[in-house]
Amino acid sequence: MSSDVYAYRGARALVLLHEKELRAFLACWQHFVASGCSLPETEDPDYRDPHFLLTHVLGAAGSYLRWCCEKLGEALPAMPTLPDTHRPEEVQHYVDQLLLAWRQPLHTIEERHFDEPAHISRWGVPYTIDAMLEHAVMHPIRHRFQLEELLAARPD
Repeated sequence: MSSDVYAYRGARALVLLHEKELRAFLACWQHFVASGCSLPETEDPDYRDPHFLLTHVLGAAGSYLRWCCEKLGEALPAMPTLPDTHRPEEVQHYVDQLLLAWRQPLHTIEERHFDEPAHISRWGVPYTIDAMLEHAVMHPIRHRFQLEELLAARPD
């Protein structure tokens, strides 16, 4: 089966939306870093600085795929190692390789496996595979939204 043909088109849509939104987050993050804006102070270690935030978003993107493969009993495709976020070429290469990995394991899985059963996520909440894929799409959107709000609020 071609990597663009999926047994369940909902999976195809979510994989492609995840790719679109992860790339959009990266572009926003790059703009945020170039602007010199800062993240607000917080106890959250993922928000120590923009580079920790990028590591969090990229690491989560890999973790969601790993979780889905584990729960479906699918082999995990080769996954790249998290990059040095201070090296743009490494970040871009990582994102490209990660998104290629995202396209590999889900295209042969039938729809019924995405809707049931629910599995416990790494943070203790039950998710179906479909719901985890939706979560994976929303995660970079939520963080992009935060960065966009900080950029919009900065004094000119």
